[in-house]
Amino acid sequence: MANPRVAVLGLGIMGGGMARRLLSRGFPLTVYNRNPEKAAPLLREGALVVPTPREAAARAEITISIVADDTASRGVWMREDGALAGAAAGSVLIECSTLTVRWLKDLAAAAAEHKCELLDAPVTGTKPHAAAGELNFLVGGSASALAKAQPVLDVLGKNTVHLGATGSGALLKLINNFICGVQAASFAEALALIDAGGLDREKAVAVLTSGAPGSVLVKRVAERVASGDFDPNFLLRLMAKDLGYAMEAGSQQGVPLQTAAPALAVFKQAIAKGHGEEDFSAVTKAFQ
Repeated sequence: MANPRVAVLGLGIMGGGMARRLLSRGFPLTVYNRNPEKAAPLLREGALVVPTPREAAARAEITISIVADDTASRGVWMREDGALAGAAAGSVLIECSTLTVRWLKDLAAAAAEHKCELLDAPVTGTKPHAAAGELNFLVGGSASALAKAQPVLDVLGKNTVHLGATGSGALLKLINNFICGVQAASFAEALALIDAGGLDREKAVAVLTSGAPGSVLVKRVAERVASGDFDPNFLLRLMAKDLGYAMEAGSQQGVPLQTAAPALAVFKQAIAKGHGEEDFSAVTKAFQ
């Protein structure tokens, strides 16, 4: 069977890798990016580059969005030249961005008015996982829409978890990133205390990463700190955004995330010092 026609809206760290992965597997691909310069390399690699989300969706059976936040998502889907205006009835719309549950439900309702089905399918993984097709998709939406999208998701990821109704994927992704953000912020504070106490940083970090605190995330942040490489796989400012969105979700469910607020304060401190466009592991620079 021929591969379905796909559109990708947003060619940042994750979207660019996903688009290239689809091209490498022979999917007819149309792309849109707010900054057209980022789309130029994909044009050379065989993608069709269009100036509006509406034109991208009009050429696709499956449209994927992966953008920064609720505002950006609302823009690519809902404006006059947005993707919903161009999407054909029966097409599947996949929102892979990390967004609020509230907005995802609104978007699903708008998609239904256009006789399309929406999947909220945020991903776990970072830049190398997107390029290698090793993402994990956390999916909310109907089983029928997921079945249509599965050939695309199988190329982009190694695992798809169908969690239930619309918003389920978004909620679990926010919980995932909330835990990651708290761990990264606590490690940043730990490093500051190690340095202030005059401990040998290398030895102290080795004890922490080889013991009970040594989660995969803490080890990854420690490796970044040791190498001094903060080239972004996941932007620090986006982790801060996700912590805020997670706090909103907790409030809506009557579960205040009491550890999220101080973690977010640490990330905001790092942003204030100019590290928002670096990898989220640069939160460790908040106390420098």
